[in-house]
Amino acid sequence: MRKILVVNSKGGCGKTTIATNLAVALAARGEDVALADADKQKSSLSWVRRRPKNLMKIEGLNWSKEGAIGDKGKQLDAVVIDGPGGLRSELAKNLIAEASDIIVPVLASAFDWNATLKFLDNISDIKKVRKGKADIHVVANRINRRSTQVSDLEQTLSKNGYPLLARISDRVLYARHAAAGSGVFDYSDAGSYEIRGQWHPVLQAVDS
Repeated sequence: MRKILVVNSKGGCGKTTIATNLAVALAARGEDVALADADKQKSSLSWVRRRPKNLMKIEGLNWSKEGAIGDKGKQLDAVVIDGPGGLRSELAKNLIAEASDIIVPVLASAFDWNATLKFLDNISDIKKVRKGKADIHVVANRINRRSTQVSDLEQTLSKNGYPLLARISDRVLYARHAAAGSGVFDYSDAGSYEIRGQWHPVLQAVDS
């Protein structure tokens, strides 16, 4: 069973959007998937409650308290974890130590990537990551196709040893899916199909 943690100490990077859509993508492939919410705002659990019953089932787990980590995990193919907002708590450190893959969303803004680099350096010091037992994947999120900062972000991350895995565009469709408890892999409409290709590097990475 894989535990895929989506986490960044920088707020507003869209980690819940990444977590919910990744859970949908795995469920679409026939996997038994849970979405564990370790953030005190519990946005992912709210999304699960909004999810229509006719869509692929995704179980919601409340992992906002340290003692709940691992709840029902053995019965599943994968758990996607919407991580807490920082690294100071023991909960965050334990989640990072438990994860098989760590996805770190970052915006194409100098303010965001500077904070994210510090965060990446911090999680790299945690024992399991340092020994190479958990892979870190950096994903550029909410990318504006007209932005000139994406290449700067990619160069900055690569120079510091964190190559960019994927670029996820900023689309209104994500907000619509979030409100409906769905994701871009739930439907075969043209809009969803167009942006699903951006997720392929992420799906390949968590499979390897």
